[in-house]
Amino acid sequence: MGIAGSDVAKDASDIVLSDDNFASILNAVEEGRRMAENIQKFVLHLLAGNISQALFLLIGLAFKDQNGFSVFPLSPVEVLWVIMITSSFPAMGLGVEKGAPDLMERSPVDPKAGVFTWEVIIDMLAYGTLLGIICVVAFVGLIYGDGNGQLGENCNSKYTDACHYVFRARSTCFIIMTWCLLVLAWEVIDMRRSVFAMHPETDTPYTQVFKDLWSNQFLFWSVILGFFTAIPLIYIPVINRKVFLQGPISWEWGVCVAGLVVFVLGAEAWKWAKRVYFRKKDERPHNPEDDLEKNSPFAKYASFSRQNTMENQVLKMT
Repeated sequence: MGIAGSDVAKDASDIVLSDDNFASILNAVEEGRRMAENIQKFVLHLLAGNISQALFLLIGLAFKDQNGFSVFPLSPVEVLWVIMITSSFPAMGLGVEKGAPDLMERSPVDPKAGVFTWEVIIDMLAYGTLLGIICVVAFVGLIYGDGNGQLGENCNSKYTDACHYVFRARSTCFIIMTWCLLVLAWEVIDMRRSVFAMHPETDTPYTQVFKDLWSNQFLFWSVILGFFTAIPLIYIPVINRKVFLQGPISWEWGVCVAGLVVFVLGAEAWKWAKRVYFRKKDERPHNPEDDLEKNSPFAKYASFSRQNTMENQVLKMT
């Protein structure tokens, strides 16, 4: 105790309660769990975006123009925009996210596990691969479907009439990449529950999703503004073709919306599969009393567990 305890006791203790209130320990544990989870969400969002871009750009090396040079499916400035503008602000918003409703009901996490747990690593690969594949399919479909495979000449440095389809395909993939990464920030608010049902016990299931998204206004406005700031970059003269090496699009907006819908459905299907897996894992038979003792930081001091009692009885009988 910080108030009633002696100086010797304070020096020898691991924790000092400055207000002599045991509830402070509970609050500290809850805040620590919230911060640890938000760091995982932050890292997951950023690295999933990096994986998707890396996968997309590496596969894009296979596309050769008339001179035999690779055609970049995203220009360098587009990549920088996605990394610095699109992903940064939503990631910061995830850092101030509130704790999950069931945060204190979960089992303690091994402090040695760190940020990169198996769940975070697999989620990172799953979301990044999904988005990368969607962008590859969109780029290939536009180039070889609408453009008849015409990749132009020197489209990585300047605009010519031969680069018309490449520039339009870049704009489409840029919008898909931007929109999907922005929505991913909402998806990783809860790493297992659906973004449409983060509070399943609510009395207003049809409007709860809007309340959940609005509760973190920094994240909300980061996503909304990110959606709309990417659009002018496609149409403003000089900026689009000279800086971003992309061109205006028209009917391709349908491809952008379709790519976003596929990504959201894929992310929700992945989280559903995770819920099924962890639900079956939690249904394995176990002794609740043993779990309580195992998850307690004072388990080594416990002496009245059922197992110890049974062992003492066996010793007495023998």
